Amino acid sequence: MIHTTPGEIGHLFVILSFVTALISTFAYLRISLAGTDWLQNKTELTQWRWLARGAFFVHGLAIMGIVGCLFYIISNNYFEYHYAWNYSSRALPTEYIISSFWHGQEGSFLLWLFWNAILGVVLIYTNRDDRPRSQGARQWEAPMMTVFALVQAFLASMILGVVFGDSFKIGSSPFLLLREALSDMPIFTSNPNYIPEDGKGMNPLLQNYWMVIHPPTLFLGYATTLIPFAFCIAGLWKNEPKEWMRPALPWALFSAMVLGVGILMGGYWAYETLNFGGYWNWDPVENSVLVPWLVLIAAIHAMLIAKKSSTGLKTAIILSVACFLLILYSTFLTRSGILGNASVHSFTDLGLSGQLLIYMLVFVVLAIALIAVKWKLIEKDEEETSVYSREFWLFIGAIVLCLAGFQVLNTTSFPVYNKIGEAFGFSPNIAMPADQVAHYNKFQIWFFSAIAALTGIGQFVWWRKTGKNNLNALIAPAVVALLISGGLIAAGKITKPAFMALLTTSVFAIVANLSILWGVVRGNYRLSGGAVAHIGAALMLIGVLFSSGYSKIVSLNNTGMLISKSEDFTKNDNKENKENVILWLNQPQKMSGYLLTYRGQRIEIRDVPDYVPRNWVEPLVGASPEFSYHGVALRDIEQQGKLYHKKGDTVALHPENTYYEVEYREPDGKVFTLFPRGQINEQMGAGGFLPSPDIRRMPGKDLYTYVATVPDPNSEDTWSPTETYRIAPRDTFFVNDYVAVFDNIEQTRDVEGTPLGPNDAAVKAVIRVLDKEREYVLKPAFIIKDRMVGRKSETNEELGLRIQLDEIDPRTGLFTFSANTTQRDYIVMKAKEMPFINLLWIGTFVLVLGFSMAAIRRYIEFTKTRDKKKPAPVGKPSVNRV
Repeated sequence: MIHTTPGEIGHLFVILSFVTALISTFAYLRISLAGTDWLQNKTELTQWRWLARGAFFVHGLAIMGIVGCLFYIISNNYFEYHYAWNYSSRALPTEYIISSFWHGQEGSFLLWLFWNAILGVVLIYTNRDDRPRSQGARQWEAPMMTVFALVQAFLASMILGVVFGDSFKIGSSPFLLLREALSDMPIFTSNPNYIPEDGKGMNPLLQNYWMVIHPPTLFLGYATTLIPFAFCIAGLWKNEPKEWMRPALPWALFSAMVLGVGILMGGYWAYETLNFGGYWNWDPVENSVLVPWLVLIAAIHAMLIAKKSSTGLKTAIILSVACFLLILYSTFLTRSGILGNASVHSFTDLGLSGQLLIYMLVFVVLAIALIAVKWKLIEKDEEETSVYSREFWLFIGAIVLCLAGFQVLNTTSFPVYNKIGEAFGFSPNIAMPADQVAHYNKFQIWFFSAIAALTGIGQFVWWRKTGKNNLNALIAPAVVALLISGGLIAAGKITKPAFMALLTTSVFAIVANLSILWGVVRGNYRLSGGAVAHIGAALMLIGVLFSSGYSKIVSLNNTGMLISKSEDFTKNDNKENKENVILWLNQPQKMSGYLLTYRGQRIEIRDVPDYVPRNWVEPLVGASPEFSYHGVALRDIEQQGKLYHKKGDTVALHPENTYYEVEYREPDGKVFTLFPRGQINEQMGAGGFLPSPDIRRMPGKDLYTYVATVPDPNSEDTWSPTETYRIAPRDTFFVNDYVAVFDNIEQTRDVEGTPLGPNDAAVKAVIRVLDKEREYVLKPAFIIKDRMVGRKSETNEELGLRIQLDEIDPRTGLFTFSANTTQRDYIVMKAKEMPFINLLWIGTFVLVLGFSMAAIRRYIEFTKTRDKKKPAPVGKPSVNRV
């Protein structure tokens, strides 16, 4: 039975959210255009205000309804819906069922809508026009929420899913039935009510705990960039081009913190999940989020200098608007399909590229037009800003941040330039850089060296009021920074000038801001947020410098033999052949001070805490959907003295991942184990194999390990043709290039899988196989049960050898054995050390702490001003200003 009710209710909520957003926009617009005479229009404006707020609150409830309906469909495995079928499956655990909600484009737009609705309610409450104590406060609710509600209307239209005619479509509905989305599939012609037994499931790379928290954080960052934009537009609209910054600044700081954390969460996910060996690869989708964040940081600094400088005010207006517009541009880039060939992260085009373009252009035109009309309202500076003033250095810092963002944006937009050219009848054919990491790094390292230096100089000028006659204040921190960085350069053997510059300026930033922080903390700790944030940023830069610039390949191939002749291994002068090692099962190998041993394949049982050997479980192939990701235990599954499953039990598996146990033995004898994983997913290309690393975290470095090539864990072993040996005890023979010795025959009553009765008999042959470093014993069995002959072969995976005892000739005393060989289990592995990467993560925490302190301080300042009473003129009633 097709469950159409939750989809119909959900679609009704979508329409309701769109309509109420439009109503709220119109009502707030009506209030904003009503003028300032509250006494004459009080009753009418109150009615409009209640309509505006009520519509927005209903809009928020409708968004909650959409969220609830979509979660209901996904969690109940209603695979008749395209969204549930495309992004979910019965095998997903609860946390990934939740994250499948925002796996697709429709879900990500809905997440954005959700956060905007929450923030809108908060803004209405904190900036409402009818506050009883706001006689002295400016009225921001109506003009600001006009912008906010209009944005919500555009976002709601992205999931509207209304089609006019055969081609004109507004939005893509998350409640589309599978038969509607894939109507050309033959199955729906013969059976319109067909429902798949299971969904396609989630991309295995996204089955990571960071994907449960990273997208919500990132989209909260997206949503918060709207707030400074809305306040800025409201301020210009109401002819108050400066006053909007007081309520906007706390939100801008909060937005910078959340968006920055979201970006870094994505970097940490990449570090733990992808195999390019780092946390940032300058992918176009990564860049499209980074640029608005850089511009937002620049806007915050411009707001700080706007109190005394019209240049800062103009810059703050332009950058606050640009930040939100760049978020829209980022959305267009990632969801229009334009980056399909340039990024592994971009979405495919759902036919919304035109709608996204209109969405972006509407706000670009409105914002530019309003700024142009109101530009003359901004007062000009009476005096030219001095080079020794704090405003000058903050302004220079904002400019450098913008230049860094522009360089990233320019290269990221190459595919857009090509599309624009094609639209005008010519093809620019601008290619993305062949080595994008090197391309961006050669520019960004200098930009961030300048930024680091400016954070130190700017803070000193800001707090110490350094001027023409007081430049000596900068000498002490500069000398200390040079001494420390000089020692680090010598110890780290840093020779590249760019790296020297980045390290020296970052150390200077830490020293200068620490000295400022110490003085500020003694006076008022609430004023120290900026210094703390700058220290965090400098620590991050040092962590990036050492972990990326001085990572050390541990897995050097010193054999002189090529591991693979494929292009991936031979390009760049056999780079991957030189930086990977091959490990045979249980064959120790020395590598850069470690003794490595590959211990075999492991799998993950859902209710068992640690991994188990793959051969402990037999997967159920071709089972019904409820058992499609299950297996049968071939032995008791016990860990740390606790029995989790008995032999023969059905166990639930995580089927996509195979873990490869690699034992590291250090020179002092200390042993630790890593479990890099491989995911088998034919939809993802690259032969269906996707490696993910495992990481050993140590105080001064990380040991980063991943497998590059493995035998297909799901393929059947291919055995060689059978070879037969007719030998006597104590004879020596050769099998698969190994020397084997048939020692003797021993009676047994223990044959695995074959219970023996009192009249049954069994013997085992004892065969020793001699390898270069160790000796193996194989014991194939010969069984007589119920007067029938049976044979039980024995297989050794480390040797790739299977031996079976076929015949016993009592007349001659000879025994006949058959042997088959196969490819031994192995992995091709890469490992490298990432020095001082912990400074990156520590710096992130410090940066967030600094932003939080600054945001709280600025919000307290805003509320004090907002709630400050202004005495009414004598003989007149107290009124609220619009």
